[in-house]
Amino acid sequence: MTMQPARTYNQGHVQRKFTPGKRRLSIYWTWSYPWEAQRDPAAMENRFSTMTEVRSVLWPSYETPEYSAAQFLQGIAGTLELFHRSTLSFQDVIAEVTGHPAAVFQRIDQAGYKLPIDERILADTDTLLVFGLDHLLSEQEAAPEEVEAIREWLKREGTCLLLAPHHDVGFADDFKQRQMEYLHHGDALVPRQQRFGQYTRSLMKALEVPVHNTYGLRPALDKGTKEIAPITAFRDIDKLGLLANVPTFNFHPHLPHYEITESSEPIHVLARQPIDPDRPHPFTAAGNTEFNCLLWMPPTDRRPGDILLVDSTNFTTLFGGTDSLISFWRNLALMN
Repeated sequence: MTMQPARTYNQGHVQRKFTPGKRRLSIYWTWSYPWEAQRDPAAMENRFSTMTEVRSVLWPSYETPEYSAAQFLQGIAGTLELFHRSTLSFQDVIAEVTGHPAAVFQRIDQAGYKLPIDERILADTDTLLVFGLDHLLSEQEAAPEEVEAIREWLKREGTCLLLAPHHDVGFADDFKQRQMEYLHHGDALVPRQQRFGQYTRSLMKALEVPVHNTYGLRPALDKGTKEIAPITAFRDIDKLGLLANVPTFNFHPHLPHYEITESSEPIHVLARQPIDPDRPHPFTAAGNTEFNCLLWMPPTDRRPGDILLVDSTNFTTLFGGTDSLISFWRNLALMN
């Protein structure tokens, strides 16, 4: 049996040396781990599930010794750890392709250390993935110093900022609409209101990224199968080659629509995802059949770096993993 590498925790980041043609990728979880983990489990909305709830809803998927109370956290913290575990395959692929380990940072980690996005993260990062899974109620905001640091970093040739604000479910005051959204996505672990992405929203506003994450939409399935329907890909404008050998993304019951607002800079929709047509939703009732799932803001004279928007679940294996997804990861790691 092949032994897994030893795991380290709660120590300083060791910077990766620049290697021509080998991108250095970093993940930044925007949450305050303590704030999310210590939410009252009796709260009906705007919290992650506890691990006990996950085990109950998905029974018997997690009824193994490694997820027992003797070995795994059973509260909300356990569910946060599932997110960390779910990116390990992505990290393995990145390390294989680039020769560099993927660095993983949290805005406020389990030990209570706060790490804003600054030179400590950016100095040895070529692609920064900002995973926007902070609840709006936690009031995470990008500080002016962070915005300026990212602006300066994006002036460096070859940089790429990937923003991944997650869904905004149940933002309407109308309870009937919230119930319609809940029945549309069909996930018993998501409350009638679960609003994510305050940090990424504040960052997008400051960087003039004209996108707003809205709703949580259930992708359509390929007819006669249980597989996610292929994306509608606009390959002719995919100058980065992100969609080479990528017919599908990851199935997830509640994915955000990246709505484009007014923009003074070019922004391209590289892919749209068909929506389940058999589950009513306000977005489809308005005549929409697909949602924006991959966007690209190409470099400008004042910003040589690229900006991408795609949901963080496309880098996890919590909801399955496919060869198509691995191709997407490789393309991201190898983009010019």
